[in-house]
Amino acid sequence: MRSSFDILKAEDMEKINQTFVLGFILLGLSEYPKNEIVYFVVILSMYLVILIGNGVLITASIFDSQLHSPMYFFLGNLSFLDICYTSSSVPSTLVSLISKKRNISFSGCAVQMFLGFAMGSTECLLLGMMAFDRYVAICNPLRYPVIMSRVVCVLMASMSWLSGGINSTVQTSLAMRLPFCENNVINHFTCEILAVLKLACTDISLNIVTMMVSNMAFLVLPLLVIFFSYMFILYTILRMNSATGRHKAFSTCSAHLTVVIIFYGTIFFMYAKPKSQELLGENKLQASDKLISLFYGVVTPMLNPIIYSLRNKDVKAAVKYLLNKKPIQ
Repeated sequence: MRSSFDILKAEDMEKINQTFVLGFILLGLSEYPKNEIVYFVVILSMYLVILIGNGVLITASIFDSQLHSPMYFFLGNLSFLDICYTSSSVPSTLVSLISKKRNISFSGCAVQMFLGFAMGSTECLLLGMMAFDRYVAICNPLRYPVIMSRVVCVLMASMSWLSGGINSTVQTSLAMRLPFCENNVINHFTCEILAVLKLACTDISLNIVTMMVSNMAFLVLPLLVIFFSYMFILYTILRMNSATGRHKAFSTCSAHLTVVIIFYGTIFFMYAKPKSQELLGENKLQASDKLISLFYGVVTPMLNPIIYSLRNKDVKAAVKYLLNKKPIQ
């Protein structure tokens, strides 16, 4: 006859077995097997454009003296961030599409979540820093070299990367400590934090609260900086007497503003839509939701170098110089 201690021990072991997950399964677009080759080719093509386009921008900002300014310093950081962000998820997505291997280890999922969240948080801050840079350049041009000195720019960029890393460390640690019972199927391309939280078989109130605080600090505050910066920029531009000056000021801001609209527009479309399905306990993402997530994760980083190259004469001239190895006229 078993003692009460043995029964309790067996129950504890069963509970441990149910709550400890060794790995996860990423469904991706497995419900559309006939289209997986098409998705593979499209995503691979976009990933190559991301690597080449952002790589060229980074190289140009380093080796071309005309791009040694705060705006291009932040642009180089943004390009490097886009490469890191996509490289943390796209290769595994490509492997799953071509080999049908959809499992990811617990530690691999944690690393992927950390990198994705860190890069997203850092990008929000960098976009805010770039808007402030344009505000100082247009509204306070005489003080621009002093306010946006190289030391200040390095500090601003470093704080963006450090803050994003700290924020991601907190969010990832809180998410991965949760018990997931026997549910380890993530209906997503990657270990996206909201998709992982849906698998938890315990209260996630603390996670929700910390994410709300995080969203205020890394989404709303940078957006407010961007909004007020451009309000002051618009006010200053409209007061200019020279049409040429107004056109030049608009052209220096148009690329950044386009990137901001695409970046924040995609985020708000993803997370501000009605959550009626989730309130009913439905944990399946629709195909459209996954494609929107893919747009945010792959298409936006691909568009950034294209937008900055097409709408910026200095960047186009620097890229031509790198490609042709001829002096810039």
